Amino acid sequence: MYEPCADGQRHGNFLDASYRAILRNPAWKRRLEKVHTNASRSLPRSDRRWRELDSCMSSDALLMNVFCHPRTLRSRALCATLGIETGESPVFGFRARVPLANGHSDRTEVDMKLSSLLVESKLTESDFQSQAADLVESYRDLHEVFECRLLPKVRGQYTSYQLIRNVLAAHALNVSFSVFLDARRPDLVESWYSVMRCVRIATLRTRCQVLMWQELSDGLPSEVRQFLNEKYGCSTLR
Repeated sequence: MYEPCADGQRHGNFLDASYRAILRNPAWKRRLEKVHTNASRSLPRSDRRWRELDSCMSSDALLMNVFCHPRTLRSRALCATLGIETGESPVFGFRARVPLANGHSDRTEVDMKLSSLLVESKLTESDFQSQAADLVESYRDLHEVFECRLLPKVRGQYTSYQLIRNVLAAHALNVSFSVFLDARRPDLVESWYSVMRCVRIATLRTRCQVLMWQELSDGLPSEVRQFLNEKYGCSTLR
């Protein structure tokens, strides 16, 4: 766990350039205030309430360190890999409003929206979460998008729920979807393919991709690339 410095202009869990950019953007800055859900159970007492983005294990902090850096989205190589134009501005905690069969929508957040790309970021999480069958089957487009009998299930629950939901979001919004993973997590890569092989719509399947942080590192500014390697061990795949 890290805390902001006394002057409030730096934070131990962030690159200085990324943190300065976050402080200048009101929407990004609000993300810093999200209280850590396990603070009372597993973290030492502090005069300051621990925040989610204080944690070195936070995939959201990793995402913001990389994509809030002023030079990241000027990289033509990175933007070409992501299939977006240079100079876009990311939205973190995007509410995709995935349609439900009852006419309402799911308000669960997607980690990041970048132009026409939705992103799910993973760092230390053990899986893509499981969810009860009745909740997953309440999505309006589930049977149109997926061959449901083939979707992975364990004891009546759908596994890799986050992937299922985000593919449905990409379908509803007619955008692309990418999940960023650590190359040292082949289990999560296998989870990705176990869901993707169930997608019935070929054009949607081509709009979905899995990318490794190590792979993305090649297109990042040198300062961010060094940060990824030193803090997270995500050196390039070369």
